[in-house]
Parts: sequence; C-alpha cells; structure tokens
Amino acid sequence: MRALFLVIDLALELYIYLLVAAAVFSWLIAFNVVNTRNQFVGMVADFLYRITEPALRPIRNRMPNLGGIDLSPMILFFILLFFHYVIVIYLIPNVP
Repeated sequence: MRALFLVIDLALELYIYLLVAAAVFSWLIAFNVVNTRNQFVGMVADFLYRITEPALRPIRNRMPNLGGIDLSPMILFFILLFFHYVIVIYLIPNVP
C-alpha cells in the first residue's frame, strides 16, 4: 500500500512540474519569445495545453473574470501541493 501512495505522490509531483512548465510556456508564447509556428514548439505547447487544461477548466469556470489575469494555475498548484502534503505527512507514515 505504501508503494501505491508513493506512486501517486510521484504522479502529483510530475503534474506540478508540468503545470509550472505550461504556465511559463504560455508566458513565453504571449510575449513572443517563442514562435508557435515552429513545429517542435507547437507540439510542446499542444502537449502542455492538453495535459493541463482538463484540470484547469473547472477552476476557470468557477472563478470570476479578472481580465487578463489567470490565477487558475496557481490555485491548482496549491490544491496539488495540499494533496502532496496529505500523502507525505499523514498517509505514508501510517501505512504499515
């Protein structure tokens, strides 16, 4: 059972890294640092969008319109961090 919690924790950490990469990549695209017409950049942008958008969409739907500011990645980051700490602090030490 401990191994299952460790795998879930690893998946959460990996998703946090992907979420941060998607946020940074969206800034790079918004400020025209990278060109999405480049095939590799387009593939990376599409992958990051497809992997993070299903988790970000429900948060964006519930948030009020803040103009050009999107706080949904930060909210999802804190939610994932909360689950990470719950697993590490409460679940793993109590599993035989």
